[in-house]
Amino acid sequence: MNTDFLVKEQVINALQFRHATKNFDDSKKISEEDFKFILEAGRLSPSSLGFEPWKFLIVQNAELRERLKEVSLGAVSQLDTASHFIIILSRTDVRYDSDYIFKHMKDVQKMPDEIMEFISNALKDTQEARGIINNERALYDWSSKQSYIAMANMMTSAALIGIDSCPMEGFNYDEVENILKEQKFIKGENWKPSVMVAFGYRKEDPKRAKTRINLDEIIEFV
Repeated sequence: MNTDFLVKEQVINALQFRHATKNFDDSKKISEEDFKFILEAGRLSPSSLGFEPWKFLIVQNAELRERLKEVSLGAVSQLDTASHFIIILSRTDVRYDSDYIFKHMKDVQKMPDEIMEFISNALKDTQEARGIINNERALYDWSSKQSYIAMANMMTSAALIGIDSCPMEGFNYDEVENILKEQKFIKGENWKPSVMVAFGYRKEDPKRAKTRINLDEIIEFV
């Protein structure tokens, strides 16, 4: 059989399998090997200019999960039952001239000085054109949007190996940030929570089939 067809079929089947799991089977735990695979899919995700403005905070501590339930109404059942629960943090220090940007270019991307200067100037032009260069909230939003790419890749990769997931925005961002700072999981002012995502094994199958708008209704070639 054509291997290209098999790969395509596997991906589509995984996307059909995936659904927003509200209740996980708390007796089933994801293996260390499988969860490392999911995290690696997140790590290898694309980001603007490759700056990776995220951190994956894996919340396994039962007491912290209980605290988070008080300010995360959209994640209560997942906090109770998920095998693994992640809060994706996004960087706030992503201005073109920040220490983080230059450190990342030098230490991670191994860029020579002249390329670092070129990229920094290009990022400056982009941030100025978008009107975000002096807007801390807008810079965080720019960073936060990229975390969704990593989350989506993790959820699809999980579905490919039969692991369920659920993305969540139903939490009080300020209160979650305060709890994480109080517990020293956020140190300094350069991180804010972006989105939550839970992983595990479904307790029961969805009660209805997946529904989506027909493809020809959402595309237009121009």
